[in-house]
Amino acid sequence: MTTADQRPMRADARRNYKRLLDEAKVAFLEHGADAPLEDIARRAEVGIGTLYRHFPTRLALQAAVYQDQVDDLCATAYELLETERSGNALAAWMRAFAEYATSRRGLMQTLKEVIDVRSDLFVRCHDEIRGAAGTVLAEAQRAGTVRPEVTVEDLLRLTHGLSVATQSAPETADRLISYLLDGLRPPH
Repeated sequence: MTTADQRPMRADARRNYKRLLDEAKVAFLEHGADAPLEDIARRAEVGIGTLYRHFPTRLALQAAVYQDQVDDLCATAYELLETERSGNALAAWMRAFAEYATSRRGLMQTLKEVIDVRSDLFVRCHDEIRGAAGTVLAEAQRAGTVRPEVTVEDLLRLTHGLSVATQSAPETADRLISYLLDGLRPPH
């Protein structure tokens, strides 16, 4: 990890950066994108000056949290491919995607209001998610558990739509994902 001037961060600075990101994720989920920065710094057990050294603006912190969430979601896809059968990896990743989409809804809306959706951040994150989803989907298709004509765009739209539909009733997401997976299976 490097700073804006590309010098590597000291170990304590990396720990502080990670703690700030972790606490900001929790705070944004609990209190929305306008969660008090002072609370985030306190929860991360650093001073507000440390927060501002890493993230000079609220927007910089929000963008870093968003990128970190995308990185986690994509890493989950590749980890699942190593630990699960192809069909199970797809189902588990769809659940992770639905949870991710639900948890970032307020933050994403705030970012869209102040950053162009064609920005490097959004384009890069979209491409990363699309790549991870495509890899998981391709493995499921190779295993014969998903119809060959299903595209990555289909998968992302279906999973995103499901996350929107279950926002007020998240306990129904698993059941609905199982129905969705049934529809993705090749006819016998």
